[in-house]
Amino acid sequence: MNIDIIGSGFSSLAAACFLAKQGHQVEVHEKNEMAGGRARTFEAEGFKFDMGPSWYWMPDLIDQLFADLGENREDYFKLIRLDPSYKVFWKDKTASNLPASIDELYALFDTLEPDGGKKLEKFIADAAIKYKVGTEKFLDKPGLKYRELLDIEVFKNFFKLDLFKSVEKDVCNRFSSEKARTILRFPVLFLGEMPQRIPSLYTLMNFADLKLGTWYPEGGMSQLVLALKKIAEQNGVVFHFDSPVQSFICDEQKITQLDFGNGKTKAVEHVIAGADYNFVEQNLVPKAFRRYDEAYWDKRKMAPSSLIYYIGINKKLKGLEHHNLFFDEDLMEHGKFIYDNPSWPEQPLFYASVTSKTDAEVAPEGSENLFLLIPIAPGIEDTPEIRAKYLDILIKRIEDQTNQTVKEHIVYQRSYCINDFKEDYNAYKGNAYGLANTLMQTANLKPKITSKLKNLVYCGQLTVPGPGVPPALISGKVAAKLTMNKKK
Repeated sequence: MNIDIIGSGFSSLAAACFLAKQGHQVEVHEKNEMAGGRARTFEAEGFKFDMGPSWYWMPDLIDQLFADLGENREDYFKLIRLDPSYKVFWKDKTASNLPASIDELYALFDTLEPDGGKKLEKFIADAAIKYKVGTEKFLDKPGLKYRELLDIEVFKNFFKLDLFKSVEKDVCNRFSSEKARTILRFPVLFLGEMPQRIPSLYTLMNFADLKLGTWYPEGGMSQLVLALKKIAEQNGVVFHFDSPVQSFICDEQKITQLDFGNGKTKAVEHVIAGADYNFVEQNLVPKAFRRYDEAYWDKRKMAPSSLIYYIGINKKLKGLEHHNLFFDEDLMEHGKFIYDNPSWPEQPLFYASVTSKTDAEVAPEGSENLFLLIPIAPGIEDTPEIRAKYLDILIKRIEDQTNQTVKEHIVYQRSYCINDFKEDYNAYKGNAYGLANTLMQTANLKPKITSKLKNLVYCGQLTVPGPGVPPALISGKVAAKLTMNKKK
């Protein structure tokens, strides 16, 4: 079988690896200059930056993917468990380090409220059930038939999954401290809705965070991209970079050729689209074969976009860890500017990563690599003036919280926002994290992984199982299986 894959993000790379391992002929067409999609890297003035994903969570799922490929992840890169996992800065100018040790974590919650540790232990135990059922019973389903969801273990644990209870209700019923609540709300901030509208099923993310831990691949997040690309190439996959597909040429209900413009075409047998689903369907697929229209897409709840800064600092920064969450403003208030009234937040929360705290290779000696991110609503205005304004706000907050000068030590800076997500990834509304994980956009209710075109399958963060690095990888695996099951 010959399969052409559009895009080279995590889902596309996983699909390419699984197909090539089974002896199929695979070619990958990527519009940008390197593999990785949102997980690309760049270097400037001695600093190396991971452009997108920076949290390595759910290492068990990623290791299992390598095992499914007949590979050992440790043969490609090593993992470092971060301790503390991350640091949280509060409005009262205090900070909390979230330890890797579960017993130390319980002790931390004891300082936040009476019996906080016992409450957290029960919370994590419940989240563990959701994690087990969610990852084992839902993640690898293509979402094509509702009988996929009929599983005895799912029914047995149905009420423990809390599908009809919100994260907010679950957390607030258990914890009284606002700091404890904020720590437990944090993982859902990027899931695409306010905590009161996200099913408590997604507290499985808290289990991934607090129990399974936060890790760092030696050499950066790009090591996962490089590992998958190497496996793919060792099995015959051919990559074409700077090669954007312009349209599909179709006959009846099949794609017959990819059109690259300027008279360049390529005959195809099967196609997997790992590029932005909306872009592929609304721009490459002929109108007669589109499953959804623009009105459908406009009604989808999207997860946030991001305003990101890549900054080189010519000194060592004190008081910061590898991962840092600045919750010195109100999380729920910030969420309203993303989900209720899409606009720029007046007092933004933000995330700061200083990868050079763990990896000396990403910055010159005596310097720091600083990555800043504000989650924002997709589709809002993006201008140079707005970017400059928020950089000043963030740097001032870091200076105030850590009692040091930062701005005058910036020797390199680059910003990345909605317009860049659209330009580089054709991202719908400039989104960074795909579809929101609301109840009505979960599992079979996501955009279908299959197309009306018989030889086209989708993968990535806008279809099953959803956004995030492990789900994207699994999406590629599911797409590969569906494609292999198709007839020529």
